[in-house]
Amino acid sequence: MTAAMPALLLASASPTRLALLTAAGVAVKAIPADVEEDAIKMRLRAAGAEVGSVARALAQAKAVAVAKAWPDALVIGADQMLICGENWYDKPGDVGAARRQLRSLRGKTHRLLSAATVVRGETVLWQHLSEATLTMRSFGQDFLDDYLQDAGPAILSSVGAYQLEGLGAQLFERIEGDHFTILGLPLIALLDFLRSAGVLKT
Repeated sequence: MTAAMPALLLASASPTRLALLTAAGVAVKAIPADVEEDAIKMRLRAAGAEVGSVARALAQAKAVAVAKAWPDALVIGADQMLICGENWYDKPGDVGAARRQLRSLRGKTHRLLSAATVVRGETVLWQHLSEATLTMRSFGQDFLDDYLQDAGPAILSSVGAYQLEGLGAQLFERIEGDHFTILGLPLIALLDFLRSAGVLKT
């Protein structure tokens, strides 16, 4: 059964991550990981872990969870964390939560950290963490109302309640960092590893 699976798996339910890899010419199959993300975050934060370490740990946990069923495949795990000041943000559960989150980020600078891990079985073969810094403009209430209505429920799949590739671009006044990092996957570094691993041609 394992032999019939692709050599490369993505331990994620994110359509954006899958689309990024597919558009880059990577043959990959997505298998969502069954991981208690909130429990991992709470445990690591209580232990004083930095947000980057939490992102790496979550990416690894997802990859290892899927690799248990497909030990011969290369499994990519990925995770993204958003931090503003001392606050860590999760994906909003509904439009009301998205509204509150965007209000709290309005006019402020926040950090997005995207981690990726590749494992085979229980062995970690590669890890990478990248960071972007984004400053939201002080948008008005009418803009926020229109944005939430026009962007629709798709923003609930984003940890920042925005999709930079769409209407979310209008939320910002300054962005520093790699575009792929903001979308949730350090793609360039991952492609480099896949070439070194023989998955992609050099």
